Amino acid sequence: MTDSSSSYIDTSKPHPARMYDWFLGGKDNYPVDEEMGRRLVALDGRVLTTARANRAFMQRATRWLASQGVRQFLDIGTGIPTEPNLHQIAQGIAPTTRVVYCDNDPIVLAHAEALLRSTPQGVTEYIQADFREPEKILEEAARVLDMERPVALSLVALLHFIADEDGAYDLVDRLMRALPPGSHLMLSHGTADFTPQTARQAAELYEARGMTLALRSHAEVERFFAGYELVIPGVAVLDRWKPELGEWTPESDEGPTPGYGGVARKR
Repeated sequence: MTDSSSSYIDTSKPHPARMYDWFLGGKDNYPVDEEMGRRLVALDGRVLTTARANRAFMQRATRWLASQGVRQFLDIGTGIPTEPNLHQIAQGIAPTTRVVYCDNDPIVLAHAEALLRSTPQGVTEYIQADFREPEKILEEAARVLDMERPVALSLVALLHFIADEDGAYDLVDRLMRALPPGSHLMLSHGTADFTPQTARQAAELYEARGMTLALRSHAEVERFFAGYELVIPGVAVLDRWKPELGEWTPESDEGPTPGYGGVARKR
């Protein structure tokens, strides 16, 4: 396990990983995270539905990738462990699967032991690093993953915290360029397509607390997959991406789940 940054947990302002934990009903969050979470839910009750739909998308996409023979995963923006974790799904299909998790929140590091409970045949490892350090992440991951064999890069509910001016598209490109043909990009992303007014209000809440919320359109999310072969059904609303694979989350009465997910293969 690599601890490449401070273990100090800042409880003076909310953090996306801890807020996500609160959305899912977890206990590893602080009053400041709950307060922010409640404000967002008050804006749009679909926030809770989206968190569950996002988690379900991760499970279905991982299951699909493992069924296609993918045996290596690099999961960036892991978040606080919530069972089933990605490695449990992948190793449940192929026990030899190797998984590297990466996050920048020290509270995730504190709970990383749950992410390291691999099957005897496989491997799991945890890196504490920031998504904005792709070369560092790749160097650390290469100690566990064979970078000459296909890798699934998982960016679940991460990119909407990275603004265009902070290089969101370039960072994804740098990671994917380092992976060999046959690798996959798997990501989910929040959108303002269905909720433009409340999305603006949510972005203002984030900005007031020193965080970024860059909710992108369908076309902008598709752009992350440019040059890769999208898996059917393409970039879809989260709960409409291969619902037949399980963990289906029904849409809220308030309308479509405001998030997209997709998987693509590097030729």
